Amino acid sequence: MAPRQASELAHRLGREAEAVCREYLSAGRRAGNYWLVGDVRNTSGRSLYVRLKDSAKGPAGKWTDSATAEHGDLLDVIREALGLVEFKDVAEEAHRFLSLPHPEPEKTRMPTGRVPGMAVGSPEASRRLFAMSKPLPSTLAAIYLSGRAITSLEGITALRYHSRCYYRPDEHSPTEIWPAMVAAVTDLSGRQTGAHRTWLALDGSAKAPVETPRRAMGDLLGHGVRFGAAGDVLAAGEGIETVLSPRQVLPHMPMLAALSAAHLAATLFPATLRRLYVIRDRDPAGDSARDSLIARAASLGIEAISLTPVEGDFNDDLRLHGADALRAVLKDQLHPDDMRRFLMG
Repeated sequence: MAPRQASELAHRLGREAEAVCREYLSAGRRAGNYWLVGDVRNTSGRSLYVRLKDSAKGPAGKWTDSATAEHGDLLDVIREALGLVEFKDVAEEAHRFLSLPHPEPEKTRMPTGRVPGMAVGSPEASRRLFAMSKPLPSTLAAIYLSGRAITSLEGITALRYHSRCYYRPDEHSPTEIWPAMVAAVTDLSGRQTGAHRTWLALDGSAKAPVETPRRAMGDLLGHGVRFGAAGDVLAAGEGIETVLSPRQVLPHMPMLAALSAAHLAATLFPATLRRLYVIRDRDPAGDSARDSLIARAASLGIEAISLTPVEGDFNDDLRLHGADALRAVLKDQLHPDDMRRFLMG
């Protein structure tokens, strides 16, 4: 989008400044001719103020954060509040809000319209997305997991929920908005390096009806979605739901979802690890990842034990046979010390 077009779009948003603030800065409130909120990412507070009407001080829609000296227009508000990365996404959302036709693709355009200093899919973008999401309980993400028989969510801080997560099938398709379960991918020190999104149906009953309802972003290799801090024992598997299923009966065992077979094989081990459980998927890719991970663990003196489901994966076991049957299957495969330490019931 050319600068003149961007300026015109910002001006149009300024004419609807209060409506824009109510939509994207809902944590704030009106005070006279200003909208007050904590920051441009929609945090509660009063340090950021948005001008709602044209005045001698400037046009409607301009904002300033008195705590940081940041300033901008309502296009910046949309970008920051929704965690968008490419400017074409910001423009598309602004047009949606204003009920305008989508902009025609330009014949010549810059390679990418990115937030300065932030690459598409970067760790910074993933951290921003996760920070904008809300805790899991009482959300569509919790409903979705419940439909997968995953109901014990205590201590699951690595998963959050975003009600308006952007999805684009490909670079030539318009952006869609779907609710999503957002997972933080972290390294051994707990620093977030990436994020994983599972887009959901509007009622949370299933994944969204899109071509690729699961996507990851950021730096993933060697890292994972962590449930509990690993010490001497860790259970690692591929998918989030696959890993959360045995966690229903092993709630205190640290676990990690690597998000794919290839990433599972590359999982990095904490220095304190003495025993590794590999949560297996019954498919060729899962077998290959298990064998590779077990061999690497053994080379480092870490005891490695494969946990094998009855069905295709442990979520199938949980859904089809229930928690008691899953507990019995795991009981026969755990080290005796860990059975006494971690197994519920």
